[in-house]
Amino acid sequence: MDTIFSRGPSLNSRLVLASVLSVLLIILDGKLDTFSTVRVYLNSLVSPLQYMANLPGEVLNQTARALTTQRQLLEDNAQLTRQNILMSEELQRFVVLEQENERLRTLLGSPVRPEVRKIVAELMAVDNNPYSHQIVINKGTLQGVFEGQPVLDDKGLVGQVMQVGTTTSRVLLIADVTHAVPVRILRNNVRLVASGSGQLNRLVINHVPHSTDIEPGDMLVSSGLGQVFPEGYPVGRIVDVIRDETRPFAIIRAVPAAQLDRLKYLLLLWPQDAPQGPVEQGEAVNAPGS
Repeated sequence: MDTIFSRGPSLNSRLVLASVLSVLLIILDGKLDTFSTVRVYLNSLVSPLQYMANLPGEVLNQTARALTTQRQLLEDNAQLTRQNILMSEELQRFVVLEQENERLRTLLGSPVRPEVRKIVAELMAVDNNPYSHQIVINKGTLQGVFEGQPVLDDKGLVGQVMQVGTTTSRVLLIADVTHAVPVRILRNNVRLVASGSGQLNRLVINHVPHSTDIEPGDMLVSSGLGQVFPEGYPVGRIVDVIRDETRPFAIIRAVPAAQLDRLKYLLLLWPQDAPQGPVEQGEAVNAPGS
């Protein structure tokens, strides 16, 4: 068969000729920089192909970095939320202690109230019964949760645990009509009982004589009576004081300090005399040296 490769000089001659030309071109380019312009045009011509070849790998790298960044942000957000609610609990107590500082100067020699153990829980479900205000949280007996345990959010008291399962618990909110909290007015230490009204944004104070020193704007904090809720946590703020002399008692209404209609992260407290149990590693917070 007659092909184009069988015509002309032999293959060996062509190889020698190509080698000689290559050496000459290398020498000319090295000495005179003859082909610099040609290289620029060739690089410009090849660059789009290089970008296209690198594009799949770059897309995969960007996607992997985006997913890693998003996951890290979610983890950081959850960690910061836990830290925020823990610090909010500390701030609630410190604000009350600061406001009472002048009144308690004579008691500075008394033992300081011991730190309590605490963990952060997350809301899982809300009871859809319109006549009952209960929620379900993601902590149970495996974390040492017990019935009657006080529950807070970053603003104040939320309620208490009423039923405990292995990994979940049911919490009765302070707004439930069956719930009541012994409280005191922060301004003058008058002791009262705040009861649920059946509305998430309203508490009622029953059996208050007309002569009681109570005013709109007064802050209510837990009194510690009843040995259920620790002393000094915000419960609510007085909004209405109606002294109708035709009634035997004044009509007192308050709003909860906790945001009962937008709960997500909650704090479970262990009073010092409460039963001890296992707590998830990394979620318990203890006092230094405890």
